[in-house]
Amino acid sequence: MPKKPPPTDEAGLAEARAEHARLGAEIAEHDRRYHGEDAPVISDADYDSLRRRYTTLEQAFPSLAGADSQNKRVGSAPSEKFAKVRHVVPMLSLGNIFEDEEVAEFCARVRRFLGLAEDAELGVTAEPKIDGLSCALRFERGLLVQAATRGDGFEGEDVTNNVRTIAAIPQKLTGAPDVLEVRGEVYMAHADFAAMNVRQAEAGKPVFANPRNAAAGSLRQLDARITAERPLRFFAYAWGEVSALPADTQLGMIEAFKRFGLPVNPLTRLCVSAQEMIAHYRAIEAQRATLGYDIDGVVYKVNSLALQQRLGFVSRSPRWAVAHKFPAEQATTIVEAIEINVGRTGALTPIARLRPVTVGGVVVSNATLHNEDEIARKDVRVGDCVRVQRAGDVIPQVLGVVDADRPGRGPAYVFPTICPVCGSAALREIDEKTGVADVVTRCTGTLVCSAQAVERLKHFCSRNAMDIEGLGDKQIELFFAEGLIKTAADIFTLEKRDGAKGPRLSERDGFGELSARNLFAAIEARRSVAVNRFIYALGIRHIGETNARRLARHFGDFAALRAAAVSVEGRAEIDAIDGIGPAVAEALVDFFAEPHNEAALDQLLTEVKTIPMEAVAADHPLAGKTIVFTGSLEKMSRDEAKAMAERLGAKVSGSVSAKTDLLVAGPGAGSKLTKARELGIEAIDEEEWFRRAGRA
Repeated sequence: MPKKPPPTDEAGLAEARAEHARLGAEIAEHDRRYHGEDAPVISDADYDSLRRRYTTLEQAFPSLAGADSQNKRVGSAPSEKFAKVRHVVPMLSLGNIFEDEEVAEFCARVRRFLGLAEDAELGVTAEPKIDGLSCALRFERGLLVQAATRGDGFEGEDVTNNVRTIAAIPQKLTGAPDVLEVRGEVYMAHADFAAMNVRQAEAGKPVFANPRNAAAGSLRQLDARITAERPLRFFAYAWGEVSALPADTQLGMIEAFKRFGLPVNPLTRLCVSAQEMIAHYRAIEAQRATLGYDIDGVVYKVNSLALQQRLGFVSRSPRWAVAHKFPAEQATTIVEAIEINVGRTGALTPIARLRPVTVGGVVVSNATLHNEDEIARKDVRVGDCVRVQRAGDVIPQVLGVVDADRPGRGPAYVFPTICPVCGSAALREIDEKTGVADVVTRCTGTLVCSAQAVERLKHFCSRNAMDIEGLGDKQIELFFAEGLIKTAADIFTLEKRDGAKGPRLSERDGFGELSARNLFAAIEARRSVAVNRFIYALGIRHIGETNARRLARHFGDFAALRAAAVSVEGRAEIDAIDGIGPAVAEALVDFFAEPHNEAALDQLLTEVKTIPMEAVAADHPLAGKTIVFTGSLEKMSRDEAKAMAERLGAKVSGSVSAKTDLLVAGPGAGSKLTKARELGIEAIDEEEWFRRAGRA
């Protein structure tokens, strides 16, 4: 729950009503994108955060929970592309819990409502929460007659023809009641998803982001022949209208489904205490990496159908069931290999090649292991089941090993002392003052290691550096391998040399007259570039975008920076720049002291002209403020907004903290906006940002 409570006095009602309305509109839009378009724009965690804040407001101000409350709605309106199906029994959604303590609270809440003593047995089933698309199947006299999506919970989309193509769903049941509406989840297995995306890519079609989106998009095709080509599966776990219940318990109903011929999940268990429920949650979580399909939590349901009937429903959810969600940005999977990536600075970074797993809505197959010490500390080995985390735009990382005590575990990983690319020695630098080894192992073959050369060229051309459109990683690798581009300066003479040694670019595989012309034009357009971009593009160690801007602001042009870096007085001047530490100053001095670098720079500067950065407005009201941008900006890119803020003298940060002065939130803002509210930080929209920046 958010730490910052909503205002509870009458004076704060207007503020709460405004926030409630805004959150309601956000939630409705995200529901439409997720349920209606199968194209979510925020993570499950951010969506859950919006929901929790919305519910907190309604709990503090019950008058806000009117008939139009999002807490009384399910899903989104069915698409106009499909015929409508009215659900005889509404398809409601589940409430969510996230902590172990909330499991005990759920059991206690059920007991209080039913008037059960604390020692009275309360059976609860626990089953995996499948991450797919909810679907209702209507069988009459055993025959499948209709299939519908959840829609808004009351009315869904008729997808009968599409469902008939799913091999896992029987067209006829054996021994079922005359009328039986079975509810469950249409999903896609990991292996099927990966194979389908390969086929999509080979056919030049868009690939899917994750199995859930793939399953939902496949089921909601207007042409059932397309659905038939997609490897969809189904698990049955609930029911709607039924002429005669075949059992009087939740578990009994699942067993009946299995007898009828429906696929059910084998991990469903009956528990008799909160401790057993949590234990099964942990057991399912531990198996998550090997299930072969996505789950995002465990669903608890009171086992007795008579008690379910007594408990009934509240708002959009049943009182007798709840979903215990897994952390949205974490998952478990198997380490299939550990490989070494050599970066542009020669750093050897160990990468875990993973069995693909969905983390935060994205399929992850690689994660960083950081360095030799981290591998040893976590004792990660090939074959281990590991927990992986992906938060925001951060590269996925391995948090730790789940099954370190398993029998037959493989040998400990031995970090290489030889560069796998060029065969040069790979060493850890020793700090002369402290005698402590650097955590990073680096290849010593700076001038002969092709990995460093290629990676430096990729960095030089990247979006936040020179930003040369059409010269991506694959093109650079190809041109480097064929000897067309070996240095940054070679990029700008590529057109002049085109066809001199071999076929012209337009005659090569993957190119044509238009693509070659466009690439040459993109290169020509970058002959003039802002000095901060140029400094960053050089790939000098410790100099990222922020430090590049600091240096560019201080020195004005590249020649002044270069002159300072090769003189004693200049070194002292660099050391004195706010935010520039000794490591950065030393890296600059080392870079410009290397004769090979000086020669390469001279050659590059005959092709490229650097443009000074705009002056900072020191007297602007935003000067000195720390600003964070989040969500989707509609009038300009995030990079443009950051540049605008810096021109006004503001500092731009990527994360919200107590030092943040202002948050600019666009559509889809999630956890950063929530944290800003918790800390009492002012949040404004894009329109207000333009007004304050003087661009309204």
